[in-house]
Amino acid sequence: MTAEYRNVFMADLALAPVIVILRGVTPETTLSVCKAIAAGGVRFIEVTLNSPKPLESIARAAKEFSGSGVHIGAGTVLSPEEVDAVAEAGGRYIISPNSDPSVIRRTRERGLISIPGFLTPTEAFMSVAAGADLLKCFPVGRMGPGYIKDLKAVLPVPVLAVGGVSASNAREFLASGACGVGVGSCVYRANRTSEEISEGATALIQACREEGQ
Repeated sequence: MTAEYRNVFMADLALAPVIVILRGVTPETTLSVCKAIAAGGVRFIEVTLNSPKPLESIARAAKEFSGSGVHIGAGTVLSPEEVDAVAEAGGRYIISPNSDPSVIRRTRERGLISIPGFLTPTEAFMSVAAGADLLKCFPVGRMGPGYIKDLKAVLPVPVLAVGGVSASNAREFLASGACGVGVGSCVYRANRTSEEISEGATALIQACREEGQ
């Protein structure tokens, strides 16, 4: 990862602080789903590795959106070997539900942006020490926006709020110091039409921008 790309990543996240999580998407539907999400103003899309043939989906999306300003990454990444596979498929960032220094280090070695998950301050600082670029507070919904505010008083890197976030409370998490939010089923579900997916993405972006983001 070049410093230039990290700067672009953070600038785009500031403009559109939403990552949409695609859990269960298939290679056959990936492009139509991603296009619907991008039409709603979202610039960050995460394909989880516990989806059917996730690397194929990532490869298709990465090729389709190359140079477009839409960033494609992978979620639920649990091992260094999975980091390698995502890098080969064209993914640009790695998101995990946990704090694993070996995954963080391999992510940085492969030039990708590292976003490990944490819940406690101990996990957060362990991830920072291993080289994480951002942190994912998960599941934050049970903790509330105030938890982000307390953590940001000491954490030196940006924090995403993920788990239990929707258009109704995204503003609260951003106001509490989160640099962005990660959302799943409030935007993407397998039985939703492209129009419904796009509407969900638009609602999230509008909610975030009402907070002045």
